[in-house]
This record gives sequence, structure tokens and C-alpha cells, in this order.
Amino acid sequence: MVKVFAAQLIASVFFAAQVFGMAMAQDPHAGHNMGMGGEHVGYVPNSVLEAATSLKSDIGPLHDPATTSSADAQKFYDQGEAYLHSYVWIEAARSFNQALRLDPKLALAYVGLSRVYTGLQDAEAAKKAEDKAIALKKDVSPREQRRIDLRAKHLEALAAITDKEKFKDYKLAIDAALAKDPDDPELWLIRGNAEESSAAGRGQGGTVLSVAFYEAANARTPGGNFAAHHYLIHTYEQIARNDKAAEEGAIYSRMASGVPHAHHMYGHDLRLVGRIGDAIHEFEAANQLELDYYRKEGVEPELDWHRSHNLDLLGRSLQHEGQMKQAEAIFKEAFALKPTDEFGASRRRMLTDYLLLRSRPQEALASAQEMMGMQWPLPKMSGYLAAGRAHVDLGDLKAAQRELAAATEALTHVERFTQIIPFDLRAASQPGIDELKGEILLAQNKKSEAEPLLKKVAEEASTHRGADALGELFMIERMARVAKARNQVELVKWLADKMIAFDDAYAGGHFFKGWALAQSHENDAAGKEYERARALWAHADANLPESAEIKNYLEKKVVAGR
Repeated sequence: MVKVFAAQLIASVFFAAQVFGMAMAQDPHAGHNMGMGGEHVGYVPNSVLEAATSLKSDIGPLHDPATTSSADAQKFYDQGEAYLHSYVWIEAARSFNQALRLDPKLALAYVGLSRVYTGLQDAEAAKKAEDKAIALKKDVSPREQRRIDLRAKHLEALAAITDKEKFKDYKLAIDAALAKDPDDPELWLIRGNAEESSAAGRGQGGTVLSVAFYEAANARTPGGNFAAHHYLIHTYEQIARNDKAAEEGAIYSRMASGVPHAHHMYGHDLRLVGRIGDAIHEFEAANQLELDYYRKEGVEPELDWHRSHNLDLLGRSLQHEGQMKQAEAIFKEAFALKPTDEFGASRRRMLTDYLLLRSRPQEALASAQEMMGMQWPLPKMSGYLAAGRAHVDLGDLKAAQRELAAATEALTHVERFTQIIPFDLRAASQPGIDELKGEILLAQNKKSEAEPLLKKVAEEASTHRGADALGELFMIERMARVAKARNQVELVKWLADKMIAFDDAYAGGHFFKGWALAQSHENDAAGKEYERARALWAHADANLPESAEIKNYLEKKVVAGR
């Protein structure tokens, strides 16, 4: 799931599928979520989280000594910690619960459950689990007592997510614990998480300073620390060291080869270093592991936040390569998942985005209308925006303006802050509103008003270069298509340059640059751009319309040159 967590988190709603990569859950069972021991934790039934489980292999080696007389309880606790570090909430909870069935006094298992419940965005359940750990505190080692106390401090900081002093107090408490237990890898991991911009940090938004903490955890773990490698991937992505992120991704996917997210993360960085074919392979590996898991464990796919996230990147990567038939099937599968949380529901817009880019506004409108009928304001707004764009393509500007007004109103109902999103989500959503407004103005022939808006949105989109940033690239392409339809040659050229600067390996940028140059009769330059696009679309569908347009131009150019 996003990166949520640092610069990637500060994005507009049409970036939401990337920005909230971890699909943080809002409770869709209002009035029924009774926290720990109730019907649900977040959006997941307690019956799922408490189901019996078995010991697994290939999820990442980890040993975190706990006070227990049961060797099996220790093993299940270690397994829970391993899954926790890969954001596999359901299996982490099952493992911790299994450990507690074997040893009800294993206090650190309650700390682990508390962290899982925060991942599921259930503050009440997280607090109840921590209270149980505190009740057992007197019977465990001083090291474990410090870990229990740290979790209490963490929950205080999370409950006041914008309070910088509470966040500072939490970090100081970790430092004090490290002074007592300098060889505890888990503490170094926690300290690296806390180097992010808020107490919500959990390894996805690190800074250059985070590297030292994760390396310290790695150095203190015999054979290496897979969780440190995981967090280093995210950190290196944040500081634009994609080469290092890819190196860490290879290690993480090898050490935790049975975890879908490990392959997904490696796919992130293979894409960023230009190996998108290999990236697709890793996303497909994650996909197969997920499908096998759902069949074996009887888990509904929509309960796994990772499902729609991986389908998103797999589908968009196929789209990047011009493999539209496969991409569309992936997007439709993702759209068919029953939404269980606000951000996961918003991610369904990947299908509407795709349909708009493929010049299928009626179909896009139908999927957008389904999103408009959802219970959460964020996907509602995304639906209104997509419907507005579809109406622009259909030439119904009055309807587009109505959808723009509805999206603007829906934005006022979007929660500004949540426990794990400490920035102003409404402000971050504004570019989506501005983009549709720019499209409508351009369709009204108000170029002087439209162009600055569209360029501003494109400038902002182009700053989001994280591993999940294909949505931003395709949004710039959307604006280029709208401008091309209205023969705005210079605007198309400017947007094409933005696309190329964003991702030179994407054929679409060169295609639009070629078109703009051809309109300006810069035929040699246009031919070079079209040739580049054709080469990059070497593995595209045979019937890709852009390929036909390129072929037609180049053949005419050859004839004209004779």
C-alpha cells in the first residue's frame, strides 16, 4: 500500500491509488466495529483474524525472544512479527492469536496485535490489545517491559497525530530503550520507522537518516534482517536512489519469497530502473501467490488490502507497455472486488482512467457512476471527477460542470486527517478538481484560463516519481489527449515533454511529441519521436490504435521523401 508517507503521500485524488499504497482502512461497518473481541477489527471480521493457522516458510527469518514456556508459542509470535513487517495484517493477527492460545501470557503478542490493529485503522482495538500487554507487564523481562511501554507511547502519539511534542517524546523513548538494549534489532527497526514525518511512520516514508537505523538492525541480525531490507526499499525510493532500492528489493524478495508484497516491492524498483518486463513478472508472481493463498486459507480477496494495490501496478505496467487487452482484464478484476475501505474504493478508478485514455467515455461514465454511489466521500469525489471527464469527451459541458460542482462539494466531506494521514487530505485533493476545471475551460475555448491550470497540475504530477507513480504519468497523458482533440499543438508538445522527462521509456510521451512536431511540420524530428514510440511499443497489442497512427505517418513520410 503509500508514499503515504512522505512526498508520495502529498498527492491529489487522482494520485490516490498510488499515494495511499497501503490502502489504509476506514471502518465500513459503522456501528458494528466493537474492537478487540467484537465483530470486526477495522474492516476485517474477527473470525478471520482469529482463525487457526500453521507455521509457514519463506516469509522472512525472524526471532524476537519473548517470555514464554512454549517453544511453539515463540515460533508463532516470531511468525506474527515477520508478517507484521511485510504488512500482511491477517496472517500476522492469526499468528499472534495462535501464540496466545498456546501461551495466554505472551505479552509481546498483544503488542503485535496492537500494531496490526493500527494497520487496520482501528484505534480502539489497538488500545485494547495494548492494555492486555500492560496487564501482563510484571511477568516479563525488563527488555519486553520497555517494548510494551514504547507501544503505549506510540499510541499516544498516534492519537494526537499532529502533535509534534508527543511525536518527539515517542522518539526520545525509543532512544532511551536503545540505550538499554542496543542489540535489539526490533528497536532499531522501530527507530527507523519513527524517523518518518509523523508517528504514523511504519517504514514507507523514510529519509536518508532512516538508512542508518535499518542498517543497524541488519548488522545485529545473524544472516541479515529481511524487514530492514524491506524498509530500505521504501527509503531509497523516497530519496531517489532507485538503484539501491532495486538492490534491496532483490534481497527482500529472496528472503521472503513466499510473501506477495516482497515480489511486489521488487517489481516497484525494477520498473524504476527501466526493467519493466521484469517488473511485470514480479507483479505476476505476487498475483499468483495471492490467488494460491486465498484458495488455501479461504480468505476473501477484498479483505486483503494488497490485492487491489498489486492489480493496480500490474495493470498499469501492462498499460505502459501497450498490452491493453491484458491490462483491461486486470482493471476489471480489480473493479469487481467488493470495496471494504475508502482508499481501496478510490483505487477502483484505475478502470475509469484506463477507459478514458482508450477513448471509451460511455463505458468510463458507467463505471464512474458506480463509484459515485458509494458510501465514502473520497471515491464519490473520484467518481464525479471521472464522470466529468467522460462528459467532456462526449461534448456535454453542462453535465461536466455539474459533476465538477458535485466533486467540489464531496471534497468538503473528505476527512482532513486520520490517525495515519497527518496532512491535509482535502488540500492534497485539489489538483484533481483543477484538472477537470481546466479540461472544461479548454473545451469552452478559454485557452488563456485553461492552460495555466493544466500546466500547474502537470507540474505537480511530475514531482511524484515514486514507484507507484504510473497514475501521475497517465494523468499527464489524459491532459495531452484532451489538448490533442482540440488541436492545441503547443500545449500537447509541452505536456509530451513533461511525460518524457517523467519517464523516457514510456512510448506515449514520444507519440504525443511526434504528433505535435508533425503538426508544426518538423517532419524529421517528428519521425524520430514516432520511431522511438514504435520501438518502445514493440510488445504492444497488434491492434493498438497509436501504432496504426505511427505507421500511417511514417509511410507517408517515406512516400513524400521519394
